[in-house]
Amino acid sequence: MSRFWSDIVHQLTPYVPGEQPKVSNLIKLNTNENPFGPSPKVLEVLKAEAADVLRLYPDPNADLLKSAVANYYSVSEKQVFVGNGSDEVLAHAFMGLLKKSKPLLFPDITYSFYPVYCGLFDVGYEIVALTDDFQINVEDYARPNGGIIFPNPNAPTGRVLPLADIEALLQANTDSVVVIDEAYIDFGGESAIALVDKYPNLLVIQTFSKSRSLAGLRVGFAVGDVDLIAGLERVKNSFNSYPLDRFAISGAAMALEDKAYFEKTRQVIIETREKLVVQLEQLGFDVLPSAGNFVFARHSEKRAVDIAARLREKSIIVRHFTQARIDNFLRITIGTDAQCAALVEALTVVLED
Repeated sequence: MSRFWSDIVHQLTPYVPGEQPKVSNLIKLNTNENPFGPSPKVLEVLKAEAADVLRLYPDPNADLLKSAVANYYSVSEKQVFVGNGSDEVLAHAFMGLLKKSKPLLFPDITYSFYPVYCGLFDVGYEIVALTDDFQINVEDYARPNGGIIFPNPNAPTGRVLPLADIEALLQANTDSVVVIDEAYIDFGGESAIALVDKYPNLLVIQTFSKSRSLAGLRVGFAVGDVDLIAGLERVKNSFNSYPLDRFAISGAAMALEDKAYFEKTRQVIIETREKLVVQLEQLGFDVLPSAGNFVFARHSEKRAVDIAARLREKSIIVRHFTQARIDNFLRITIGTDAQCAALVEALTVVLED
C-alpha cells in the first residue's frame, strides 16, 4: 500500500485475467482464445496499414468499423459504439448507463470483471444466484434495480438464454438498462441485437477476441438505441478520443467482411466442442451444456484443483476457479482437434492415478 495512492485505489480488488505463461510448447486451454489464426484477408489489411500513415492519428470515430458492424447486423451507424476491447466498452457502460441510485443486478456466477467495475466506478450492486443447475432465471430479476447485466452465453458456465427469455426480462424492466454481454454468442444461441430496435433500454456488447480470432487487436463494440450510444460516446470522448488504432479499425472491419472464414472456423470449434463433451462424459465428468468456445466440467471423483495441477505437469493449462459453488469445476477452452485429443489422453492417465 502506498501513501501516494488515491483513496479509491486502496479499496479496489483488481480483476485477475487468465494466465498467459511465457513458456513454449504448452497446450493453452485456459483463456478461451480461438485456436485458429485470423482471416488471411485480415492479415493482408494489417500489412497495408504498416505504412507512412502510422504517423497520423486514426479516425476518432472509427467510421469504417462502425459502418461494417452496422451493415453486418442491419442497424444504423448511430446505433453502434466501438472501443478498445469489450472490456473498455463495458467500463463505459458501467460509468455512463449503470451507475444509478438503485443497485445493479448480475448473477453470482458470472464474468468477474463486473464487481471490479462496480468498485472502480462506485456502482452499488446485488448478486442474483443462479439456479441449482447454474441457469439464469429471469424471474429472479423482477426486483427494483438500476440496471441488469450478464453474459449470454454466461461465463464461465457456458449456459445460454433463448431470446424469448431475454425479451421477457426486457419487458419486465422497461425503466432500467439491460446489458447483454455476448462475448461468446457466435458459438451458440441467438444474438439479442435482433431486439435493439424494439427495446430502447437494451445494449448488446460483443468482442472480436473470440470468434474473430483478434484478441491481440483489442476490439469490442456495442449495439443499442441511439440514446444509449450517445451516452457511451460522451463517456468515451471524456476519457480517450482515440481508443482504436489503425490496425484495429481495419482488421476488425475486414474480419466482418470475410464471412466464409468466420463460418468455417466457428463451425469447426462447435463440432470439436461437441466431440469433447462426449469424451469428457465418458471419463466421468459432468459437463454443463455450453454455447461458448469452452466447456465447464467437474469430475465425479477427482478434485478440480488436483486435475488442473496434474495437467500442468503435462504442459496442458486449463482454468480453475476458487469461487464458491464452482470450485470443483474446470473451464476448458476448445482448442484444435489435436489439442483436445492430447487433453483427453492426458486426462485418461491423470484420472487413473
